[in-house]
Amino acid sequence: MTLIDLLLLLLVAGICGSLGQAIAGYSRTGCLGSIALGFVGALFGMWMAKLMNLPEIFNVQFGTVSFPIVWSIAGSAIFVAILSLATRRRI
Repeated sequence: MTLIDLLLLLLVAGICGSLGQAIAGYSRTGCLGSIALGFVGALFGMWMAKLMNLPEIFNVQFGTVSFPIVWSIAGSAIFVAILSLATRRRI
């Protein structure tokens, strides 16, 4: 994996994490938090998809790494929703 592949992977993970936050309606993180949510969402989403025997719908290939777009967005939205329920807002 080259440096360009890594930067593109981080960009796609950040976009997926941001979309997951927008779907869940909870946004407390910045750019790095969105990237982390994109990666956690990809792991969580792929794990859930394998449990339910669902196919990989839309993957993006960066060098030798395959990144699941749909499952990353779905996983990050579910993960952010769980985080928003676990943390309460301070007024």
